[in-house]
Order: sequence, then C-alpha cells, then structure tokens
Amino acid sequence: MNDREPRLRDSTLSIWMGPQEENIAGYVHGGSVMKLCDEAAGLAAVRYSHQRVVTAAVDRMTFLVPIHVGELVTFSASVNAVWRTSMEVGVRVEAENPLTGDRRHTNSAYLTLVAVDDGGRPVQVPPLEALDEEAHRREAEAQIRRANRLAERERIRQAQD
Repeated sequence: MNDREPRLRDSTLSIWMGPQEENIAGYVHGGSVMKLCDEAAGLAAVRYSHQRVVTAAVDRMTFLVPIHVGELVTFSASVNAVWRTSMEVGVRVEAENPLTGDRRHTNSAYLTLVAVDDGGRPVQVPPLEALDEEAHRREAEAQIRRANRLAERERIRQAQD
C-alpha cells in the first residue's frame, strides 16, 4: 500500500458544540472554529508527511453562516498542494442539526503548514500526486493562492525599501 494514498491526505474531525463554545451573540465563537480548522489541517498534514508540522499561515478563513450551540460540526481537511517543505491544506466546515439531520456549509479555510524536524528546522515533504480532476483543480487553485502570497510579500518588501 502506498503511504501517500488519497485517504492519508485527508482528515476529519467531528465535534459537538456545547455552551463552552458560545460567544456573546449566542453562536459558536469564531476563534473556536479557527482553532479546530487548524487542528484538522495539522492532522491531514501530519498524516501525509509523517512529520511534525507547524502552521505558517492562514491564507483565508471565510465564515458564511453562523454555527449554533448544540450542532455537530465536521471539519474535513485535505492536502491540496505540496512544495519543498510546506503544504496547503484546505478545510471545509459543515454544521449539522443532530435532531433534524439538516447540514450546511458554514465556512472554509486554507492553511499553509511546514514540516519540521525535532529541532524545528524545515524538512522536505514527499511530492503530492494529483490522482483525479478534483485533486488537479485543488492543486491549481493552491498554486494561485501561493503565487498571490509571494507577490504580496514582494510588494510589501519593495514598499519598505
């Protein structure tokens, strides 16, 4: 069995949101959702790379609709692209009313994680093979996000000079 097969590129966390996650507006706190996105992304990156990982960046975190206390929230993470030592992991968040079974997409996130050794130094990650059209699409979109990040960083450097 190939240890980089598609199922090892993905991870899923499901958490029942209780009152400890409630914000002042009565919904699940966005920071709680962000933390769990990071955990799901980290798990997918570790499973894929078989290395420790650290979060280098959150490229985008889009909140579409609120999550209610008492809902079951599923964080589905997938490694979208791999560079030398870093990976982009996309996370899709869905909330489910456990009484009715109604599900809705609540938010998405894109995180960049870096594989590191025991000393915290970046280490190489195995290349990612896109096996189907969906994987090709996700990788192409990740490459666009990376190019935008790098171009923005360069523009900021130029503005500081």
